[in-house]
Amino acid sequence: MAIAVWIVSGILAALYLAAGLMKSLRPKAALAPSLPWVDDYSAASVKAIGIVEVLGAIGLILPWLTGIAAMLTPIAASGFVIVQVLAIVVHMRRHENKSLPLNIILLLAALFVAIARFAGA
Repeated sequence: MAIAVWIVSGILAALYLAAGLMKSLRPKAALAPSLPWVDDYSAASVKAIGIVEVLGAIGLILPWLTGIAAMLTPIAASGFVIVQVLAIVVHMRRHENKSLPLNIILLLAALFVAIARFAGA
């Protein structure tokens, strides 16, 4: 079980790190062709979402790996559950149904990590 949690945590961290860096470093106009939802939000909001994703990706791995403030890892995973619930709401409002399966998979993966890490695995 511990290996599965590490694998899922690593995949989630890599995905959120890449997405977060893209949102926090690229201008909003450059993101719009591939992420049309950014048109509904300010540039600062998009960058804030990116920074949250980067910090969450770090939080999925480092605290548990180092044993320093290990409780931050399940909290980070729980934060990603919330991020995905909000992303699903945004995509449903915009009728972007193609995004929903990925959002649901990311939500379930983050929920798995959160439950496993809260249980101590």
